[in-house]
Amino acid sequence: MVDGGAEPSVNQSAATEEMPIPRLSLVPNNEDVSSDSYDDPKLVYSSVVLRSLEKYLPPEILEMNRKEKVKYMSDILRKYISPEDCNKAEMRKNYMENIISSYEPRYRGWYNFDPKLFLLPSFLEAISVNTEASFGRIISQPYPSVFVFQMFQPDFFEKLIVEAETFRNWAQEKNYRIRRPNNTSNYGVVLDDFGLSIMLNKLMQDFIFPLCKVFFHELRGTMFDSHYGFFDEYGDGRDAELGSHIDDSEITLNVCLKKQLVGGEIVFGGTRCIKHLRTKYKAEELFHYTHIPGQAILHRGRHRHSAEATTAPRYRANMILYCRSSLFREMETYQKDFFSDVCGQCVQETRFKESQFLDARREEMIRIEDGANTR
Repeated sequence: MVDGGAEPSVNQSAATEEMPIPRLSLVPNNEDVSSDSYDDPKLVYSSVVLRSLEKYLPPEILEMNRKEKVKYMSDILRKYISPEDCNKAEMRKNYMENIISSYEPRYRGWYNFDPKLFLLPSFLEAISVNTEASFGRIISQPYPSVFVFQMFQPDFFEKLIVEAETFRNWAQEKNYRIRRPNNTSNYGVVLDDFGLSIMLNKLMQDFIFPLCKVFFHELRGTMFDSHYGFFDEYGDGRDAELGSHIDDSEITLNVCLKKQLVGGEIVFGGTRCIKHLRTKYKAEELFHYTHIPGQAILHRGRHRHSAEATTAPRYRANMILYCRSSLFREMETYQKDFFSDVCGQCVQETRFKESQFLDARREEMIRIEDGANTR
């Protein structure tokens, strides 16, 4: 109600035209379309995210001015990233800047990531050729949509373990609070917090994304626009193994840095769409895999997984990189079957419906045939 007066009338059709539901195109716009600059600190959402979404704006929105395009994209992003989340992100940014300004890393190479120093020549060659055949020479697929390969130089693993320990010791000396990767972690560290964000972003965009375009068709080539990378240690005197869970990612890279234990296999238990996230996995969806040091595993974030129990002495160190796409999440909200062909529950329900239809058709044919025979 308007104070002191009657409620104003609203033309419903006009209101609908003025405020359409903001949506993105399924395919990116022509590469020749010029992009606006979004490098403005006053904008709520980052320039990386806005540039990524701009490629998928509907043609009529793409012709609008920068301010209108920002509003349109912000309305979409607000479903996933609220202004409060942006404020938290700004606080995390300040937190990281304070650390980086005073923390002296053991290895400064993290800050100006050189692929030749970190990655194996065979992996770099496969990415350079950028074909399914070149990837097939370095990657194995022990189970559908679980890809295993080696990508890092041998000294990378110990360097990262030492760097994480150095950072923890520094934080303890300075009485500085360490942000943990998740609510159950007491020893893990977020890699971005002490300067590894450039390295992780280059890994995601230049090396993981080319693999995902080939092996994860449901992404439809959508670019990753954010990441979350962390290091954690599990075992005696360290964090307990996580139970069955999914990751807050479209694609997850899991690299085993070091391992001293018996057992501890990774158990995968089925991929699910949003609608079926809480459905139980089936026996045929279970897959056990032994993760060995130096090996990377690439899988969908919604492919449920856990680690089996181990025997003493126990120790395992991993680097995890969550690769995220705002565009993928937006598309999934209004395309009901967007993820259905990779969701185990959707596939089972489709097969059940097809089976019911065939059974009904078979019974109908039998009735028709019986009726013809009795005439």
